[in-house]
Amino acid sequence: MRIDWLELEGFRNYEVLHAAFDPGVNVLFGENAQGKTNLLEAVGYLAGARSHRARMDRELIAFDRDRAIVRAGLESRKREFTVEAQLFRGQRRRLSANGVRLKTAGELSQLLRTVLFCPEDLMLIRAGSGERRRFLDDSLCQLRPRYAAALQEYHRLYEHKRRILRDWEEKPSLLELLPDFNDRMARCGAILIHYRAFYVEKLAQRAAAIHADFSGGRETMTVHYQTLRNIPDPRKPSQELYPLLLEHQEAHRRAELESRQCLSGPHKDDLVVFIDGRGAKQFASQGQTRTAALSLKLAERELHYDDLGEWPVLLLDDVLSELDRRRRDFVLRHINGGQVFITCCEEEGLDGLEEGRTFHIRAGALVE
Repeated sequence: MRIDWLELEGFRNYEVLHAAFDPGVNVLFGENAQGKTNLLEAVGYLAGARSHRARMDRELIAFDRDRAIVRAGLESRKREFTVEAQLFRGQRRRLSANGVRLKTAGELSQLLRTVLFCPEDLMLIRAGSGERRRFLDDSLCQLRPRYAAALQEYHRLYEHKRRILRDWEEKPSLLELLPDFNDRMARCGAILIHYRAFYVEKLAQRAAAIHADFSGGRETMTVHYQTLRNIPDPRKPSQELYPLLLEHQEAHRRAELESRQCLSGPHKDDLVVFIDGRGAKQFASQGQTRTAALSLKLAERELHYDDLGEWPVLLLDDVLSELDRRRRDFVLRHINGGQVFITCCEEEGLDGLEEGRTFHIRAGALVE
């Protein structure tokens, strides 16, 4: 799986760009605020029409433009594709592959998969549960289109229910809608929990092995999926989880009405990490925190390979400069194989990488 070429029009600070890439390593270097991360963001967007930095598509469009285009030539599963995303102000985006319009963003994930590692991910362990849920969601949305569809619907229902809980005292009739939203949220939530449980089980095995290698066998890392307390086995089929979610919602009905917040559902889930039996979020040192986060990301990359038989495109956004020499060398040894994009301020410190192509980015322009 690789990106052969990329074209941008009106995307972030790129007026027009056309670039051809190496199937192996591509190093993008330049000063800060020149567009290195914007280019990686464009590549990542084609893996599921999601940005790791923007909530709305309009944020990706250049200030003086009404639309932006991201277009790329891909090789995936021994076939070639041309994929395109057109973004508009005030209109729905248009996604296509080989000239055929796509109905859902999930269809892009079947053509291109990416794993992004950025400086914020180094605090994945110490951050709040929302960051770890986003980590799970970003990977699972690429791996399983059904999960992506269920997550999108759950977010839509969640926003509706949140407004009902916020306004019910002023408009009591809104409470009549609550049972229907609870039912549909429970059905979608059961799908999310089921997929998350199996994914974390595989992730934990991979991450533990990588972390053991990383630490020279001196530390043990374990990862657990934490969901609703009344669900003893989240791996059960979604139809068996559904009534348990309804039961949990009913038990929290009064608390939700009083607090005007959604207190029940998989939007409260967490990924709990332990190092030598102690909670990493509370007790891990800075070095241990970085090692654990790196292990999770490298494990994610391996799971994509296991599922597809091809390495996903790896995006390393200015992360190596944040690591000490030992951790940087470990990462470089573990990313050989597949296509890699690395952004940095200078080319030094990349001795462990395979030869590839180097590009200098300056003011939204890419110069080889």
